[in-house]
Amino acid sequence: MKKTFKIIGIVLASLAGLLLIAILLARFVFRDQLAGILNDELKEQRVELLRKAAPYAADTVQFGFAYKQDTVRAREIRDYFRLDTLLRGDATTWENTLALAKFVARNIPHANQKIQPEKRNAIALWEYSRSVEPAFNCRLHSITLHEMLLASGIANRFVTCLPADSLDNDCHVVNIVWLPERQKWAMVDSDMQAFITDPAGTPLSLEEMRRCYIAGEPMQIHPLLDEENDDYYAAYWAKNLYWFACWEQTGYDKEPKSEGRMIVLLPPGFDGFQLDSSAVRTSDPTRFWAAPECALDI
Repeated sequence: MKKTFKIIGIVLASLAGLLLIAILLARFVFRDQLAGILNDELKEQRVELLRKAAPYAADTVQFGFAYKQDTVRAREIRDYFRLDTLLRGDATTWENTLALAKFVARNIPHANQKIQPEKRNAIALWEYSRSVEPAFNCRLHSITLHEMLLASGIANRFVTCLPADSLDNDCHVVNIVWLPERQKWAMVDSDMQAFITDPAGTPLSLEEMRRCYIAGEPMQIHPLLDEENDDYYAAYWAKNLYWFACWEQTGYDKEPKSEGRMIVLLPPGFDGFQLDSSAVRTSDPTRFWAAPECALDI
């Protein structure tokens, strides 16, 4: 009997040892592989929601995007940030966009700030990051970059990108930039420090990213700085391309007390959630992603 118990003890100890080895391997050796598998599964589940959404359809809802410039504020921002040291006169719009996005990403990390800033404009947010908290969330990142781009004469919007699940409190806010050389929008993300292109290297818009996920077409993720986590980022975007919201009129000091309407692009039959009563709902992507009607003077 003692011999039997001894054998059982040895077997259990061996199993426990094997289990410990498996846990250690999973945690330290195969961690990235396991995370990649989980992110791939999450991405597929989220892409399926996009595929099941009703296709967009043209409508007659009245709205029209406007890009408001203030030359005095633009000069103030250019002087404050010394944008002449970041921008090149011979560079393309996209090259100058990346220069500004990298500047913001390099100097302001991501965090969910504990103290909300009273003013939300590029200069006030920069000073907040130097005197109150050193980092802030994606919305404040996008507002900062929005005003710096605007002050550089680059038409852009900051867009809230949302999931289908009303119980999911997480969304993402990024900038889309109009590239006149290519006659298209491009997404840039200073908060999560990345942008996305097609295999040929053409920067993609939010609309194109959504379409690529649904069609299963390849995309390439490019880090703005050095870090990259392609699997996580790809799964994260698959969640946050279900519907979109942005201000009808862009400009300086848009938040927290904003004037104007929020325009929301939704799949037909989906009403969104947590929207103000003044929000304008549309399912017309052609007008929602329309090109700016004129260039911005600075």
